[in-house]
Amino acid sequence: MSQPIPQPPGLPLLGNIKDVDPSNTWWSLKKLTDKYGEIVQIKVLGKTIVFAASAALAEELCDEKRFRKFVGGPIVEIRDAVHDALFTAYDDEAMWGIAHRIIAPRLSPTALSSDSFTEMRDCTAELLEIWKGLGDNNKIAPLDGLNRLNLEATTLTLFGKKLDNLSGKEHPVIQAMEDSTSEAMKRPTRPGFLNSLIHGSKWKSSIKTMRNYGAELVQYRKDNPTDRQDVLNALLAGSDPETGKSLTDSQVIDEIISMPIGSSTAPCLLTSTILLLLQNPEVVAKARAELDAVIGDGEFRYEHLSQLKYVEGVMRESLRLSNPAPGFNIEPIPKEGDKSPVLLGGGKYQIAHNQAVILVLAGVNRDPAVFEDPLAFKPERMMGDSFDNLPSGVKKWFGNGKRECIGKHWAEQFSMVALAMMIREVDFETADPDYNLVQDGWFNVRPIDFYAKVKPRAV
Repeated sequence: MSQPIPQPPGLPLLGNIKDVDPSNTWWSLKKLTDKYGEIVQIKVLGKTIVFAASAALAEELCDEKRFRKFVGGPIVEIRDAVHDALFTAYDDEAMWGIAHRIIAPRLSPTALSSDSFTEMRDCTAELLEIWKGLGDNNKIAPLDGLNRLNLEATTLTLFGKKLDNLSGKEHPVIQAMEDSTSEAMKRPTRPGFLNSLIHGSKWKSSIKTMRNYGAELVQYRKDNPTDRQDVLNALLAGSDPETGKSLTDSQVIDEIISMPIGSSTAPCLLTSTILLLLQNPEVVAKARAELDAVIGDGEFRYEHLSQLKYVEGVMRESLRLSNPAPGFNIEPIPKEGDKSPVLLGGGKYQIAHNQAVILVLAGVNRDPAVFEDPLAFKPERMMGDSFDNLPSGVKKWFGNGKRECIGKHWAEQFSMVALAMMIREVDFETADPDYNLVQDGWFNVRPIDFYAKVKPRAV
């Protein structure tokens, strides 16, 4: 017999409205799942919301024969900016398959080989040179520089344009992405008239800025023809091998905007990794020993990446603990005429036939049933057989199945390049020795108010 899903006590009529802070939703969900365990539900104004936070439930909910991606809430809101793009399309919208088949070949590991690596490496080298030249007693917010680097590398490798955004005035699309995704998270929690009257101007302005970014890249390519076989080339010149359809100009811009929104998790990961490395100096020593053995004093080359097994373990362990893409939404696949409850956990729990579930990766990735000492930073458990033998439920950092992030391989390669170069070339020091981690974010999460000092690596 199924047991009730735990639920915190709420207020009359309003329910659990105080249990989730709209200004820091994911931190609220982390606290809820920390307290209630593998599954918890809340009710807000009569609507039930279910959160799952164990490896076993994650694995079950990622069974594509029973469940599918749920497009609701903030994802529906951001459709104002990107319409039926890859990460916002409903399951039955044809455009998802058309765009996926056009774009995916250009984001495969093979397509992202040495040329993309070189551009990622050279962009990262530019940022590190800026950091190295700051002098003594500097204080940086690593996320700021890494956000710039991410946009620079995304725009260059995928769309073929150098923004030269690593110093000087920040490119406006960075703030526009922050404004639009934060507003997308908050809009479902407000009455519609407030969204229009009070928040509508900022919302429309951020969308306009992002679409201008996309349109400018399209125009730049038209003004500067090239034989680059990158994502922008596929968007403009490609056709779907199944239907023969191509993308309209507006649809091209939809997909362009989606890419830096998606890749914005990478600077969050790298910032969290800096913090974790500062807390675990022995890991830095091991990573540097590997880097020195593999690369030596020579140039960092593409073929070195596959040899950096410990650095890869560092990246994966940071993905586990920092969960930069904090979760995703799942719903039962509808069955015509069947409205019976859906069982979870071998019948331990049940949800309504149309109940969406949010996977909270802060809980899934720290499941003590899978990870011994789950809060410890241990890259070794993310290497070789130890990693291969982990259940699939704790490897959902980029989503699941056919709706897994199309830029997964790009994000992994970029993160490896930037992480390896930071460890190899610079020393960080915590600006505030008493800093305690608090995360916030919207479509990503990152450490807030985290500052560091940086200098060239001591020889």
